[in-house]
Amino acid sequence: MPQITVDYSASLDEDFDRRGFALALHPLVVETAGARLAACKTRTRRVEDTVVGDGTADDAMVHVDIDLLAGRAEEVRARLTEAVVALVPRFVAPAEGRVLHVSAEVHDLDPSYRAG
Repeated sequence: MPQITVDYSASLDEDFDRRGFALALHPLVVETAGARLAACKTRTRRVEDTVVGDGTADDAMVHVDIDLLAGRAEEVRARLTEAVVALVPRFVAPAEGRVLHVSAEVHDLDPSYRAG
């Protein structure tokens, strides 16, 4: 815990510093949600087909899912998602004509979750 999944548009392959983002994200999760740094695990997934709106613009997306052990207050979860949304653009190089859509959400892990 936490288990973090980052889905990103394939068009961001060369422009999204995924490792840098994860290394900045982990301390943010620790500070905001009280997680342990050594327990933070992030995986990124390249999404081949993303469509935003009517699909005519050169839009790209990054969506971050953070799964935590249950018990965080709603204010903590909201603060974390807002901080993550603000962090992502620092790790995506701008490109002319591209609109970057960023979203994040925090979920509770199922009580059956175990790590070894």
